[in-house]
This record gives sequence, structure tokens and C-alpha cells, in this order.
Amino acid sequence: MDDELRERVEAAGEAAALFNALKHGNDPDVGAIMGPLMGENPDFRPHGDEIPGVVAPVVNRVAGMDEAERRERLGELAPDKLAELDADEEEDERVLPDLPNAEEGEVVMRAAPNPNGPWHVGHARMPAVIGTYKERYDGEFICRFDDTDPETKRPDLDAYDAILEDIEYLGFEPDRVLRASDRLETYYDHARDLIDAGGAYTCSCSGDGFSELKNAGEACPHREKDAETVHEEFSAMVNGEFSAGEMVLRVRTDIEHKNPALRDWVAFRMIDTPHPREAAADYRCWPMLDFQSGVDDHLTGVTHIIRGIDLQDSAKRQRFVYDYFDWEYPEVLHWGHVQVDEYDVKLSTSTIKELIETGELTGWDDPRAPTIRSMRRRGIRGQALVDSMTELGMSTSDVDLAMSSVYANNRDLVDDEANRYFLVRDRDDAPAVELPVVDGDAPAPAAGHPPLHPDHDDRGDREVPAGRIAIESPDLPSEGERVWLKGYGCVRHEGDELVFVDADIDVVREGDVDVVHWAPAEEGLDTLLRTVSGDVRGIAEPALSEVEPDTVVQFVRVGFARIDAFDPEPTDEPDGPDGSEDLLAYYAHP
Repeated sequence: MDDELRERVEAAGEAAALFNALKHGNDPDVGAIMGPLMGENPDFRPHGDEIPGVVAPVVNRVAGMDEAERRERLGELAPDKLAELDADEEEDERVLPDLPNAEEGEVVMRAAPNPNGPWHVGHARMPAVIGTYKERYDGEFICRFDDTDPETKRPDLDAYDAILEDIEYLGFEPDRVLRASDRLETYYDHARDLIDAGGAYTCSCSGDGFSELKNAGEACPHREKDAETVHEEFSAMVNGEFSAGEMVLRVRTDIEHKNPALRDWVAFRMIDTPHPREAAADYRCWPMLDFQSGVDDHLTGVTHIIRGIDLQDSAKRQRFVYDYFDWEYPEVLHWGHVQVDEYDVKLSTSTIKELIETGELTGWDDPRAPTIRSMRRRGIRGQALVDSMTELGMSTSDVDLAMSSVYANNRDLVDDEANRYFLVRDRDDAPAVELPVVDGDAPAPAAGHPPLHPDHDDRGDREVPAGRIAIESPDLPSEGERVWLKGYGCVRHEGDELVFVDADIDVVREGDVDVVHWAPAEEGLDTLLRTVSGDVRGIAEPALSEVEPDTVVQFVRVGFARIDAFDPEPTDEPDGPDGSEDLLAYYAHP
């Protein structure tokens, strides 16, 4: 290394160390800056063994500076880097508003899923926002399963654990986990207290009959029952002496209220269908969500509720109960619905479940399914989804989640870790082409040696056998034209062969040839790549056999993918893997 190059290395190393220290708020080290340093300065790579020793004194000098000194020095060396840092800091400003009347250490919030199936992508918004607020205020995160409808929204026994797994995948752990179906006796006790307070009565009117009276602002004939009678009939409800539709318990509100939906609403009804949980299977008298949720929010100390703008009436109904008990109602924030692009499947648990049952989807983790479980199997980090959800803010208007934003966030998280490999896709519209590589202007090397990661020389390279290779048909040059095989060299297309020209990278730097990926046709791995658009088959380089399942890699010029399995067992799913492939991978994103 000559003196001029040494000076350049020292200056670039200092800038990288300053940027790293300011970005992360700690002292830099040589290892942390080597990747960016070599990636931004490819001409340093031939001197990779010397670089750490040259930059070490510089890094030590940066470690001795305070923040103001680091900023001043970075502004002198690399003002563009300082501007980038300032832009990042501005971008990192809170996108979620502060909670109203929130006190440090006192905030309690809840996610209240109905466990009728694993979560779709839209469901991630609630735990993402609640978890973020919990961290901001050092508060408490409750997961409460509102499973008090064993008929219309019948719980799926597997969904309880599946949802908790989804929350964990997003990076959060609830402080408390509750199941409403375990708390029926608590709701009964509060119903009895409400009856004593004059706030509830039993009603045997038909649904249509009560609606006519309610809409006319007229009281039902049961409204003025004495408390003793109401208690007796409610006890009969609890004991299962009525069938569905025969008796309900209503909250006494204002029968002439301007909003008919708030007039004497139902707090308990009879359901003949047993609950799927054994512990709750004997109950027939079930609370409506507004009553159950309102009672639980108070008893668990919830301070702030987030709910959809379409559920504004819930707070209005619950306030009647809160007023009877002299409780203070939590702060409420409303938001619009979130729509997700890219997927052809509707963002609906029932729709996804139906498609699985009919075999159109292979399961909740099918890459075509807009589910959190699917994203996890594709190798998308939960943090990427959390970041995108919180970036939507708290608007009361409907908002769109662009999956491209999730992909961008995930790319930032995995790019540095993901080693590079080749996968040649064999698609109906662009089939793979197999050709031998033969000696030409120079002997053809037996193998290529591309790096595992272009920014991390220390990881080494992998060996990709040449001989007979596969490339994607759009990458095949015209007769007589050249192409650069990544990690191998320049070849020319002549007839049914690729003739080796040379390994001089200058032809690439000068822009004279295209750079393409490739794979050995005979030694390669038969691969099934599962994507949002459907399954794609291809040939992957054999070095992938050394990669552990559940590892995220980058298929060069294709995108990021998660390695799922090697030699997977055959399955019965008609649209899924058939067991003939050597490698099964799930596509994450470009």
C-alpha cells in the first residue's frame, strides 16, 4: 500500500468511524466499519489484510471524541454523511402521537383479538402500535382473547397460541394474557350488580318486536320489572333454562336517545352451541362484546383504548355501564382501517380459512396468503412489519400499507447478514437454457468463485462448478455477443456453446457486457421457490446445501429468500411442493 492510498484509507476509515459512532451513540470499533468501508471503496479490497491495521489508530482517535467533536469532524471530512445522518434522525422522529393524559409507568393498553384464526397482515397494526407505546411509556401490554361468541365467530383452538406466536414474532411479549371465556362468573357478578343499580332488565321480546319499539322510542313492556324478577330470570339464563332467542339481559339507557343503536342494548344472550374450549363448554349465557370488554377494561386497569373509527358507538354504550358503577372511562383513540396491497386474497380471516379448506391455499403460511405466519415463513423480520405499521400513524381515515415499505424495511435489516447465491429460474415464460462452457481465447476455468457477500471479504467465497451451466433465457446473449458470468469471467455465445474469453473485469467496468448469474446444470440443486405469485422452479448452486434451514439468503438478481428445507417430504397439497426438489425456499421480496 503506497502513501497516497494509505491516506485515502485513513480518511475514509475516519469518516466511517465517525458516522457509525454518531448513528449508534457509542464508540466505534474496526469490525463494525469494515463492511461499509470496503463496500463503498471497492478499490480497497485488494489490500483487505492491511486495512484493519491502518484504520485501527483512527478508530481509537474517534473513540476519544465527544459527540460535538465527532459531528464537527464528520462535517469537515464528509458533509454528505452528516446530512444523511441528520435526515435519518429527522425521519426517526416519532410518527405516533403522544397518548393523551399519559403518565410514565402508568399506561395500560390491550390487544383484544377474537381467536377465530391466525392473524392476517392487517392485525399486526394493533400489537405494533401498542407495543411501541408500551416501550415509550414503560407501560403494560395486555393480550385479552375476546372469545365470548362460540357460534358466529367461533374460536379456533389453535389460534390462541398462533396469535401469541405472531405477537412474539413482532418483537413483543404481553405482560398479561387473559381469556374472556375463563371469566364468565365475573361478568355474571357485574350483571347482578348492574341489576341492583337499576341498570339492567331481562327481556323476552322478539328481535323484530323490540326493534320496532326501539326505533319508535317506546319502552319494551319488560323494562319496568322489579329487580327481584330480573334477578330470577337472569339466574335462569345463567342456569341454561332458556334457549337461544328466548331471553336477553338489556342495559337500561335512554329509550329516546337520538341514536337508536344506543337504546337499551343487549348485554347477555343465550347461545345453544357449546364453546370449543372444554373449560367453557357448559356455559349457555354469554355476554355481548360491549359489556364484556367494558367490564374487563375497567377491572384490568386499561388506561388507553385504540379501536376502529367504525366502533365509536362501543364507547357510548359502555359509558352507560360505567356511569352506573361510577367508573372512569379510559382514553379512547380511533383510527381508520388499513388496506394492504399486493395480495390477491382478501384480508379476511374467514376468507383465508375457506381458501385453505378448499385447497386453494396450502395453509396459513402459504406465501400467497396475506398472513403474519406467511410473512414469517418468507423470512421477513417482524420488526420490518412493526416499523411499517407505526409509520402509518393514527389517522382516522383509512390508510394503505404498501408492502414495498415492509420490503424496504426488511432489506435494511437482512442485507448485511444475507450471503449471496445463484438461482436460475426455469419459468414458463422464460425457461432456463443449458449450454457448455468451453475453452476459447483462454482455457475455461473449472469453477467460478464469487464472494459470499460483496461487502464482507472476510466471509470468503463459494465454488460454483462450470462445465455445463444454466442461465435464464433473457440473459442469453445473441449469437456472437458476450456476457459476463458473475464470479467467473467473460464468455461469448457461439452456436450451442459459451466460449470462454477471459477473466478481465475491465470489460464490465467499461460497460461493454451485461453481468448475469448462472448455475451448474448437472451439479446444481433442483429448487422450488414459493412466491406470492405462485411456485417457481429452478436450479441453485450446490453451495446452498451447506446453508442451514431458516437462513435468509439473497439470490443474486432475484431477491431475498428464506431457506426452508432440503429434500422435503412429499405433501398432499395439490399446489404445494411435490417432494421432487432438492431445495425448498420461500421468496421474501426483491
